[in-house]
Amino acid sequence: MDFEISPSQVKALQQGGEIFTLLDVREPWEYEASRLEGAKHIPMGDVAARAHQELDPDDHIVVLCHHGMRSLTVTNWLRQQGYEKVQSMRGGIDGWARTVDPKVPLY
Repeated sequence: MDFEISPSQVKALQQGGEIFTLLDVREPWEYEASRLEGAKHIPMGDVAARAHQELDPDDHIVVLCHHGMRSLTVTNWLRQQGYEKVQSMRGGIDGWARTVDPKVPLY
């Protein structure tokens, strides 16, 4: 499985009815400013403490942040923990707003 996935590929998964976890690792103020429907919010700093209780290692997980750097870090960490089907959404929510859904607020 590729380490990164594009926003348009994530949209295609949604439209195709694929079941996956969309994990938003941004800070609470960022999540309040702009979010994707159905995303599970665990700030990056809380992932290590909460992942094993709140995420299924067998699920396909797509991690997103603002521009894609934090999500890469979290994706790498989760894969090291045995979560094999984790991908980082390239460009983050900013990339989503610019290429998939312009109604999602930029910040």
